[in-house]
Amino acid sequence: MKTLRRYAQVYGALMRYSVIHEMQFKVNFLLWIVVECLWFGLQLAYMAVLYGHTESIAGWTRWQVVLLLGCNQVVQQLFHVFFVTNLSNLSELIRRGTLDLLILQPMNLRFLVSVKKFEIGNVANAGLGLVVIGWALAKLGQWPSALEWLGFVVVCCAGLLIHYSLCFMLACVAFWTVRAQGILWGYYNLFNIARLPAEAFPRGLYRTFFTWVLPMLLVSNVPARLLAGTLTSPGPLVALVGIAAACFAASEGVWRWSLRHYSSASS
Repeated sequence: MKTLRRYAQVYGALMRYSVIHEMQFKVNFLLWIVVECLWFGLQLAYMAVLYGHTESIAGWTRWQVVLLLGCNQVVQQLFHVFFVTNLSNLSELIRRGTLDLLILQPMNLRFLVSVKKFEIGNVANAGLGLVVIGWALAKLGQWPSALEWLGFVVVCCAGLLIHYSLCFMLACVAFWTVRAQGILWGYYNLFNIARLPAEAFPRGLYRTFFTWVLPMLLVSNVPARLLAGTLTSPGPLVALVGIAAACFAASEGVWRWSLRHYSSASS
């Protein structure tokens, strides 16, 4: 408990620093929120156009898909809040030699690399996703039970862990290539796939790949189906949690192997 309190205090200090730094550029902060909101609005408008010509897509009604968009928005924006900037910055830490200073700190190096910056602006955009989820549930005439909301939180956390672990492994490429930001942002752009129902894609290699290898569809679809009451078995929930644990274990192995190949800036 003492160790957890120490890490929580350090993380709290990092969060405060990030908020203070962001507030120095208030116009940029507000514009970022507006741009993200407009992009999310365009996604909703796109679905409105599609459902102006059909009643359902692969068995998903309009408001079920809006619910899916809201769930994807929450996971995507929280991923940005906690991890995206930090992982994309790993290559800069290596290139500039700043990683040497972090190695000397009396704390877990992976923790420092992963949470150094907190993107406060994306919290508002994640909140917008929650608003859309509530709106879609109201239109569906369904309100999940407390147990289903708890399950929603668990699967969203599992989804965040999956994205973090996979992105972290991609970031470790920087130990050999020095720059890896393009790879990471390429992964982040794959979130566009997650705004569609998995059933909308024909069975085959593409759907299997983005469900089980890069589980973009699994991470977004399971929370939406859980809240919509269309999840008929606990299998996808168990699979999501299991994949999250496996991905995290794999990322830890990749991280340790990468550190063994690291040559510091002073060597």
